[in-house]
Amino acid sequence: MQRVYQHPDVAAIIRLALDEDLRGHLDITCGALVPPQAQLSGVVRAKEAGVLCGMPLFAMVFAQCGGAVAISHQAADGTAVKPGDIVLRFAGSALAILTAERTALNLVQRLSGTASATRRLVDAVAGTRARILDTRKTTPGMRVLQKHAVVCGGGMNHRHGLHDAVLIKENHIALMPPGPLGSGPAEAVRRARAVVGPAIPVEVEIERLEDLQPVIAAGANIVLCDNMGPELLLRAVALRDRLGAPVELEASGGINLQSVRAVAETGVERISTGAMTHSVNALDLSMRCDPC
Repeated sequence: MQRVYQHPDVAAIIRLALDEDLRGHLDITCGALVPPQAQLSGVVRAKEAGVLCGMPLFAMVFAQCGGAVAISHQAADGTAVKPGDIVLRFAGSALAILTAERTALNLVQRLSGTASATRRLVDAVAGTRARILDTRKTTPGMRVLQKHAVVCGGGMNHRHGLHDAVLIKENHIALMPPGPLGSGPAEAVRRARAVVGPAIPVEVEIERLEDLQPVIAAGANIVLCDNMGPELLLRAVALRDRLGAPVELEASGGINLQSVRAVAETGVERISTGAMTHSVNALDLSMRCDPC
């Protein structure tokens, strides 16, 4: 799990966030008030219940701010916390700590918000066979971290990008004339499978139950049932099971914490939602420091 922090995108995100604050200069406030040799110790506390993600980023941001900061306690990613829990203890250069504070908190609070939202959805479908998956509706530049946060919350990653799996959506299908297998979605699957071969997974979005059997026959691995309510999803699962096809069904579209259980109980294997990454509330964390 920690290998994600070695990804080059992560160091780049930190550099960009710090440059947004500093613009190549020093912190003016620290320059006026903080002696270069000053030392601080401090803690980060949770102010609300949730699930942590991004904790190694504190050390990484401190390091990019150029000062020596030692961390004596750090809660692990995926840890469930309650209000008042201490999640980080540190001590070192006051200049580095004060310069890094907001950038580090911004990153960790937002990632922890995603992990917390994911955990709520995962808990809501417990006991069913449904898994909670993310989407590509991520903050530009932060995908590797936000997808890590979904995993910390107990969810699973959908494809990471356009490069690692085929996902045929309605705007691709708009280009497809009916082919030998009948429908536009089925023709899109047939053409994609002919190009990418058997090794790369092919997923296709359908909006009508009538398209399910043709896309299965065309070679889809996963069928995304878009904006279908529980009644239609039940029928889709029953049809797939009658066909005996080794195909997973995925529900998507407008799914939230109130509706996810009913969707899971239809028997679909996958439930995807972008809300965990595009509409998340940051987990409230607070950093407080004292002179060493």
